[in-house]
Amino acid sequence: MKLGLSIIGSGPSLHGRLSLLFPHNGLSTGQHLSDAFVQVNPLKKVPALKDGDFILTESVAILLYLTHKYKVPDHWYPQDLQTRARVDEYLAWQHTTLRRNCLRALWHKVMLPNFLGEQVSPKTLEDTMAELDVTLQLLEDKFLQNKDFIVGPHISLADLVAITELMHPVGAGCQVFQSRPKLAAWRQRIEAAVGKDLFQEAHEVILKVKNTPPADPTIKQKLMPGVLAMIQ
Repeated sequence: MKLGLSIIGSGPSLHGRLSLLFPHNGLSTGQHLSDAFVQVNPLKKVPALKDGDFILTESVAILLYLTHKYKVPDHWYPQDLQTRARVDEYLAWQHTTLRRNCLRALWHKVMLPNFLGEQVSPKTLEDTMAELDVTLQLLEDKFLQNKDFIVGPHISLADLVAITELMHPVGAGCQVFQSRPKLAAWRQRIEAAVGKDLFQEAHEVILKVKNTPPADPTIKQKLMPGVLAMIQ
């Protein structure tokens, strides 16, 4: 989400009016479960956006809100009816497919054993990686095809959301792009479109996730129910 805000923003004035509440480092300490954050989002989920007195949750809703509020280049969320529908199609698909399987790979491979101290069986990890591989093939065959970006020759919100999810298993040490030259080239085009420095800044935390220290037992107790529900 930090990536999306930075790209869509229209200069310093944006940051004076908007607050994007996404406490990356705070997730490991359970800050999103605190009473203060619950006042922002009763669902206890990040990110959340505060625009004056207006509070919005859910990452896709936040991205769409920003595109409507600010004069962003058309390619992010095209005015053309059918091209926009392709962006919407991808955003609707990814919630229960790519996002789910990328998060499962991250948690099964790194976060459950290293952060929460819960061992994952080799069979479970194998099944998780196999399911991720199937989803990556769908991303290539159904959405990317032979195009430069998901909906055509220009980058859109669909690409931002997709690459953000893929960086989760990358952070866990999965070689997502190694045997998929089409996806690897697509990633390079996204990085070129948004700028290498911004791309790296946006994914800095997730790429260091393997260094996350073990959770305090109290934090583990608070986090486990939500984690298990998320990766089912």
